[in-house]
Amino acid sequence: MQKIMVSACLLGEKVRYDGGDCCQAGLIAQWQSEGRLIAICPEVAGGLPVPRPPAEMVLGDADFVLRGCGKICTEHGADVTDAFVDGAEKALALCIRHKIGLAILKEGSPSCGVSRINDGRFSGVKVEGEGVTARLLRRHGIAVFSELEVEQLARLLND
Repeated sequence: MQKIMVSACLLGEKVRYDGGDCCQAGLIAQWQSEGRLIAICPEVAGGLPVPRPPAEMVLGDADFVLRGCGKICTEHGADVTDAFVDGAEKALALCIRHKIGLAILKEGSPSCGVSRINDGRFSGVKVEGEGVTARLLRRHGIAVFSELEVEQLARLLND
């Protein structure tokens, strides 16, 4: 059975920045019951607490952050870039260790955003972009899906 890495918040773990979760039913719950999922919260794995201040990419994009040129900060200006990069690297190591080639990540997150992230101004506006973990996984050939794309992933698994 092919394993899938999943953002821990999607499984009901209270790891979001605000102490909440984004629990998903349907296929994600089914795959969890089958033992197919391996969960991680890259932000917590990188050493950030729960709850924690919201953070956004304020300089550059995920590639810039991974190259050491970009910056992720909290709404109060604290630089949390290293924690985000460390968490992304731990997610990648988890995929390598378990031979995982697929991931379901939380859309909109500065670590897990698959196609949308916040605009970096703490305005609540979403823009096109990837989170640091999503980008690093893709760089290493791991197919990344958001919780909004699980049907697409299911079709891939059934082929």
